[in-house]
Order: sequence, then C-alpha cells, then structure tokens
Amino acid sequence: MGLVRHVVCAMSGGVDSSVAALRRLSVVPKCYNVTGVFMKNWDSLDESGVCSTERDCDDAYRVCQTLDIPFHQVSYVKEYWHDVFSNLLKEYEKGRTPNPDILCNKHIKFNHFHKYAIHTLGADAMATGHYARTSQEDEEVFQQSHTTRPTTLFRDRFEIRNPAKLCKGADLAKDQTFFLSQISQDALRQTLFPLAGLTKEFVKKMAAEAGFHHVLKKKESMGICFIGERHFENFILEYLEPKPGNFVSIEDGTVKGTHKGWFTLTLGQRARIGGQKDAWFVVDKDIVTGDVFVAPTTNHPALFRDTARTDRFHWIASDPPAELVRTQMMECHFRFIHQMVLIPCTVTLNMDGSLWISLSQPVRALTPGQFAVLYKGDECLGSGKIIQLGPSEFTLQKGRERLVANRQQNNEPIPDPAG
Repeated sequence: MGLVRHVVCAMSGGVDSSVAALRRLSVVPKCYNVTGVFMKNWDSLDESGVCSTERDCDDAYRVCQTLDIPFHQVSYVKEYWHDVFSNLLKEYEKGRTPNPDILCNKHIKFNHFHKYAIHTLGADAMATGHYARTSQEDEEVFQQSHTTRPTTLFRDRFEIRNPAKLCKGADLAKDQTFFLSQISQDALRQTLFPLAGLTKEFVKKMAAEAGFHHVLKKKESMGICFIGERHFENFILEYLEPKPGNFVSIEDGTVKGTHKGWFTLTLGQRARIGGQKDAWFVVDKDIVTGDVFVAPTTNHPALFRDTARTDRFHWIASDPPAELVRTQMMECHFRFIHQMVLIPCTVTLNMDGSLWISLSQPVRALTPGQFAVLYKGDECLGSGKIIQLGPSEFTLQKGRERLVANRQQNNEPIPDPAG
C-alpha cells in the first residue's frame, strides 16, 4: 500500500461538503485519511434572529459518523467578527455594499481554517465542497506540504514559480469561483475541490445513495455568509444607528419620501416609498447629506455605467498577468454579481496596483463595495473591490444635452455623435 494522505474536509452540514468528504474516501486504492471539521463563525447568542449553526453542526457530525471519519469543531466567531463583520459594517457606513461571502472565504476558510488544517491537524491538504477546479493534479497538491517556503519577507522576483490556477467547475450553473476570487495562492495550492468535475444533480444522487437524506432535505443557504436569511434592514439596524434621510428624484430633485439610513439600501433595488403609486429604484447615494437618489424605472439610464475603478487588485497567481505588466492593458471578461453573464472588458493597470475597468457595454447597478471579478476563458484571475464608478448613461446624456444647448445658443455647429 502506498503513502496514505491526510485530508481535512470543511464540513458545513450541507450536501456539497458531505459529498466532498465522501469523494475523498471513495478513491481507489484507499490512500486517504479524511477528517471532517465544522466551523462556527457566528455566535447565535449575539442577536435575536434564528440561527441554524447548532443544527448544521449536528448534520455535519451525522455525516462524519456515517462515513466513519473523525469529527472536529472549531470556532472562528472572534475572527469572523474582526475580519469580516466589522469590515462589512464600515463599508455600509461608507455607502458601499460589501460582499461578506468573498471576505469570509478570504479571511476565514482559506486563511484561519487552512492554517488550522495544515499546521494544527497536520493535514497534507484541505478539501471543500466548492464547485471549482484547480490546475493542479492531486499529487501536486500533496507535494506542497513538503515544499519549503521562502523565509524572506519578499519572494525572489526571479524565483521560478508555477502558480496554481483557479478555474471554473464542470457545472457552470453552480460555479463558485466568484466567491473564491480573493483567496491566497498558498491556500489554493493546498486545496482539493472534489466536486470539480461534478454537476449538482449528480452530487445529490451520490448523497442519496450514501444515505445523507437529512442533508438532502435542507434548503440551500442564500443569505449573508454564516448569518443566514434575515430581513436585511432589521438586521443591519441592530448594529448601526438609524440615519434618516430623503429619497430624492434624480430627474428633478424633488423629495419623494424618507428612509432610515443609506446603508439599508443598495444600488438597483426597489425603494419602498410610502404614498408612491409607481416603482422607484435606487441609483445613487450621498452619505454627506444622507440623500438617496431614485429613478422611476428599473432600467433608467442613471442605473447604467460602463467604467469602474478597483482598489489594489488581488491576483490569484500573486502577480498580474505578464501581458498586463508589459502593456498596462489587457482584454478579459468581468462580472460583479455571482452568475451574471460575463461582459468583455479592457483593464488598465495603475501604478498603485488598482485597475480601471472599461466594459464593452453599460451594466446595470454597478455597485461600490462589490468585487470586480475577472476571467480569461475558464480561469478566474482574481478580484478587486469597486471603489469608484464612471459617469452614468444619464449623466452623459445630460452632459450632451447641455453641450448642444450651449452651442445652439452661441450659433456654433453641433458635432454629429455618429461621426
């Protein structure tokens, strides 16, 4: 019998992580020892809402019993509060809309949990139930734990490296690379994705055959990472003081109603304005005055933009692509919402590592605080937080109208926009 590898599988109590653990055990010949670990990242005693942590933990334990593998629990409640939730509150106060699921993977699962699996439990690799793929073969992953890392603060720039790539899983409808776009290269190199080549339907079939009926009955989690599905406005107002302000029409500046705080609203959502017959949609926010600007249709030009700037971009490979370094520009594809259609774009690399992203077409409700995730073919290149937006189609339209009016007033020729 060959060398037996130790794999630590992150168990959530759901069907995907359960089948991920099963897949590691099912390899023939038997060459894996698998340990299941459940992470508690949110303290249910901290708020009044319903929290399913204990039930999820019990479901994960039952799966591990069925598979006859060791089960551990680990708490990252403090780490989640400091690294994810505090950041989330600060972003909302700045008028942005953060993505806690991406931050949770970056700071908790692929940082604290990764270190716990490798250093505390002595694993050769960790496994998760994400629908994603890595460019490495399993044996390459296991070799990482026996590779000596550079001890210097900075890597030798001439060090020959072959970074692992993060690629889309076989089930494109379930692909989760978007949520993994901020993880470190070191963590990716020591991670297995047992569901990489499977569809969700096949995973459910495997779960049923393995007798995981208790996890098959559960609804898929759709709420904020580890907080669950709550009424968002009520939840956020438990942590941030209400800051009432006005809903203001972007078209004529009239006040349409009032809100409890700009942080309870995100761009593109329908604004609940009492006394208004027609639907109004959030198009912009002013955190100085507290005004939230609204427009009267879901596809109003004030909601569409085609440029955005990120903060310092996180490249999965650690370094920007050679093409981008060489020319400062690169063509690729963009999304800022999980499963939105990929949009062709051109990115420009700035001196501080941030990117300007120019899209081939205007996109609805580009939102500061969300992550701009870039792709080249099947490869997820990484992501950067959107911190600045270009002008909306409405602003550009108004600017053109003013230009035409000024030229007409001065009897100047009006340029043909098609020219």
